[in-house]
Amino acid sequence: MAESQGPAQRLFTAAKRLLGSLLATGETRLRLAVLELEEERARLITLLLLAGVSLILLLLGIGALTALVVVAFWDSHRLTAITVSALVLLGSGIGLAVWVMRLARRRTLLASTLKHLATDRDLMERSRHD
Repeated sequence: MAESQGPAQRLFTAAKRLLGSLLATGETRLRLAVLELEEERARLITLLLLAGVSLILLLLGIGALTALVVVAFWDSHRLTAITVSALVLLGSGIGLAVWVMRLARRRTLLASTLKHLATDRDLMERSRHD
């Protein structure tokens, strides 16, 4: 004859189910975090390669343009041409450095994981109050 479950057994079963649900949710969030890290790594490698190639091409173009300006004004205003070219290059470099610093401060790493964890926490708090 099968006995019905007592209160202690039901509590134990409910706790086991809750722990299983928490572990499953944790595993899902961990998998999401790993996926986001892999995507971020691939994006970062692509960005670094493209940035490197574009920097090389940009440096070659700037060098050629600076040489053209200096040669064009060699007879009349060579020092002015060199000074203006240097100031334009320095100003552009400082402006780009400021822009890059602003971009670097943005948080994108694990943004989706953090959002889902906050949602999970809110749902847990709501269920506790009900």
